[in-house]
Amino acid sequence: MNRLIFAEPTLSKPLHHWQPATWEDYVQLRDEPADEEIRLFFNQNSLFIDMGNEGIDHARFNNLFTLLFGFWFTLKPELIFDDLGGCVLEKPNHQGASPDLVLYIGQGSPRWQKGEPRRINLDNWRVPDLVGEVADTTLATDLDEKKQLYAALGIPEYWVVDIRAERVFVFCLQEAGNYKECQTSVALEGLSVSLLEETLQQLNQGTNGSAALWFSQQIANLSETQS
Repeated sequence: MNRLIFAEPTLSKPLHHWQPATWEDYVQLRDEPADEEIRLFFNQNSLFIDMGNEGIDHARFNNLFTLLFGFWFTLKPELIFDDLGGCVLEKPNHQGASPDLVLYIGQGSPRWQKGEPRRINLDNWRVPDLVGEVADTTLATDLDEKKQLYAALGIPEYWVVDIRAERVFVFCLQEAGNYKECQTSVALEGLSVSLLEETLQQLNQGTNGSAALWFSQQIANLSETQS
């Protein structure tokens, strides 16, 4: 198999674009030592490569959601959850993805066994209840091709976090296999998009720690109101 060679982007060509590829091409890049970190996405014989290390803004927003999940489930101790953000998801020979957010709720989250690849093989494990992308420079594909990819994998809920516009898009999978935009999360029952977006505004005024603490107070107040 010939090594894949990707041309350097020019000013007239978008940095992020999908290109024709086979599953074997995807596997070759996935398993080949790289000079820099890359995130790979594969669907319907198309490959997307997200080049480079995580930037400051992406890291700040990404880690915020780890904190938010922790605070949310603190108020719901009866629920089991497993936050596996950063794990690669694969449906061998069909789809591969490297989402920023990967959340399992309830029993049956993946367990790594010695000698196995360090990826989530969706032939062996159930799909996550929620995945998400933190969009800094990839918003267009996060809302288009990646949305199609996660729908094809059967992910019940997909989030896109728009860093620049302080927006959160929540998509819920329908019976027909397509996503519909929702204003309230199904996976995190009762959590509104508006509260998530207010939390992003708090982040841009401070740190992800202060924003997460603000969020925890809001959901605590909400819980007291509902009880």
